[in-house]
Amino acid sequence: MSTAFLFCLATLFGVAAIGAPIAHSLIIAATVYLAMSGLDLGLASEQILQGLFNSFILLAVPLFIVAANIMNAGTISDRLLGFCVALVGRFRGGLGHVNVVASLIFSGMSGSAIADAAGIGKIVIEMMTKNGRYAPGFAAAITAASATIGPIIPPSIPMVIYALVSDTSIGFLFLGGIIPGLLMGVVLMAMIFLIASRRKMPIDDPVPLRELPARAVNAFPALLMPVILLFGIYGGVTTPTEAAALAAFYALVLAAFFYRALSARVLYGIMSRSARTSASIGLVIGGALIFNFIVASENIPNTLAAFLASIDLSPIVFLLMVNVILLLLGCVLDATTILLVIIPLFLPTSRELGIDLVHFGVVVVVNTMIGLITPPYGVLLFVINATTGIALRDTIREILPFLFILIVALLTMTFVPEVVLWLPRQFGYLG
Repeated sequence: MSTAFLFCLATLFGVAAIGAPIAHSLIIAATVYLAMSGLDLGLASEQILQGLFNSFILLAVPLFIVAANIMNAGTISDRLLGFCVALVGRFRGGLGHVNVVASLIFSGMSGSAIADAAGIGKIVIEMMTKNGRYAPGFAAAITAASATIGPIIPPSIPMVIYALVSDTSIGFLFLGGIIPGLLMGVVLMAMIFLIASRRKMPIDDPVPLRELPARAVNAFPALLMPVILLFGIYGGVTTPTEAAALAAFYALVLAAFFYRALSARVLYGIMSRSARTSASIGLVIGGALIFNFIVASENIPNTLAAFLASIDLSPIVFLLMVNVILLLLGCVLDATTILLVIIPLFLPTSRELGIDLVHFGVVVVVNTMIGLITPPYGVLLFVINATTGIALRDTIREILPFLFILIVALLTMTFVPEVVLWLPRQFGYLG
């Protein structure tokens, strides 16, 4: 490890410590390395441009963001919630179950945990806290925990980014996330039922079963989006990027013409907000592309792989070690940074140990999503605090049981690879 690289790391952590965005920190640190190594500073822009232009798959990210924002802006979220209330609102702690089921459905449209929490999650919190039926902290905790499912069930922006750094099939990654996502939903609902029973929470008036078909028909066009998306990819009709474009177009047609809930002004706001979000992710990706070039130049991934191989780690011990590291990093780093900067360090070792990269990818993405609700820097906790005004301390106090049960689900996926790989293998995956 060269002196230039040590100065690069010191600059990265130093600039980040004073509050600079992680994208800026990566770019500044990379520039320091290039200057100290006597390399042309133009390499920075060259690596960014080559990385972006050679990654057609990255176009899926802004397109999924646009689709999610359109879904949140129209009446689509309300229609989905009406269907979910009729479906599971009759159980004890019913609106908590509605929260999870709504996240399961919406995750098939957005690919983003933050879009889930800030959009449909905000609406459910208002429903739960109305007339004091549920404590605000409890409602916020369920919303944050269930939003982590968003990027596990396809489409998934983090899986697109993982596919970029690992050269893994997005289609099989998407398939691999379906059963783990459903597992996360089931364990969260079990925890809600346990807490609701212990606290004697209310049982809401059930929606008559005769109304369920009408509500299903009302929500049916929105429920079709994940079906269209998955059929396009796995039917060989579209690439994942083309499927993302199709999802955005379908959401636009649905909100603007079918439900008539989208004005020109609202559409302008959606596009503006989507552009800002995409630009912020793009900056992180650009910074990570330069940083990854530096890490590769220093031969760090192969050195790390050789070291881990020399101490004779078994695959399961390696996966547990990665879980612990990522859960700790998730307390202080966002998911995009972990996927772009940290995960490439572990990929050579994963290949060396014969760990399936689809299994590894899904486990990694679940790890990073749990990090979004891990105190003290759980991004979803801050998003919900900003959008609802619910005190952070109340949310953190209530989030701990859900954090525990999600880690149990993560360990299940880690120890039983078939939870991830069974569905991809039914579609021809040979890994």
